[in-house]
Amino acid sequence: MNHRTMLLGIILVLLVVPLFARDKTDSLVMKNGDRMTCEVKGLDAGVLYVSFDYIDGTTSVDWSKVARLESSQLFVVKTEDGSVYSGTLRTPETSGGRPVRIQVVDTTMKETEINRSQIITLIATSDKFWQRFNGDVNFGITYSKGNQSTQYSLGSQTAYVRERWNAQAAFDSNLTSSTGANTSTRNSLDISAVRLLRWNNWFDSGVGSFLQSSEQGISLQSTVGGGVGKYLTHSNRASISVLGGATWQNTRYQKSVVPVETQNLAALLIYGNVQFFRFSKTTLNVTAGLLPAVSEPGRVRFNTNASYYVKLFSNLKWNVSFYGNWDNEPPAGFSGSDYGSTSGLSWTYGLK
Repeated sequence: MNHRTMLLGIILVLLVVPLFARDKTDSLVMKNGDRMTCEVKGLDAGVLYVSFDYIDGTTSVDWSKVARLESSQLFVVKTEDGSVYSGTLRTPETSGGRPVRIQVVDTTMKETEINRSQIITLIATSDKFWQRFNGDVNFGITYSKGNQSTQYSLGSQTAYVRERWNAQAAFDSNLTSSTGANTSTRNSLDISAVRLLRWNNWFDSGVGSFLQSSEQGISLQSTVGGGVGKYLTHSNRASISVLGGATWQNTRYQKSVVPVETQNLAALLIYGNVQFFRFSKTTLNVTAGLLPAVSEPGRVRFNTNASYYVKLFSNLKWNVSFYGNWDNEPPAGFSGSDYGSTSGLSWTYGLK
């Protein structure tokens, strides 16, 4: 328990470390003529996130209604075709009716003009390490008097973004207890790193995951692998990507009446991620991984996570999530599946 507590503490310190705001000197002009001085925090899913000196929290702005944007802050800019740029932002003068174009000026003063509608992500970068993180923390609790049942859920995810690569980590913990039944726990930690290749929308990725599941009798399941993937769709409304590669999986099972040694498994990896966005209101995120075993032909493992977020106000969201893990050939006496759903509140930091 001490090791788990220590691990959880380290993760939470890393994931919720406070980010320091910079001066609010950016200029934002809307199509209706409204002009604002603010701090541009970033662009994601068609939403431009900005903050003001006189408004508490972060404000969401419809990116399609922005006419001008000026900022001396460095941003990583990504477009629909997979191109990536880095630099400060400004908007050149255009005649009426022409599409709005954003200029990205890099450190060598080279200027690149991009149609605003083609920009899908703006991520502020900084020389300060802690200011490069974005993510969220969520917590939920459900209680039923009838069977004295209580369910807790705790999760956090963070992303560290650079111009051509990014790293992500996600932690989830679920505990369910009820009268007359054993306490059920599930803890997972997923780590991944993605590097964009020279071919637009192609990337390579390394993945690592660690799972503990009392339902399946798994003390610790460690998975390490990697592969090559592609963004099939990457816009301000949706993002769909697939990845193919290979993994190595080591699983240690809890002691049982049926003796089971630690199992090692070499498998192919087929991974997919789907995200859909609705302006500043809802987000659906679904990931799934299929691992057909190579070392044990016929054995297949499958896992999935799905989350639906609804914005309440400022940085606070309500979410409902589903998780599942299946093994079609588990050791004798052990369950081949573990799945469930949770709901709770989520607080975002960094970009949003």
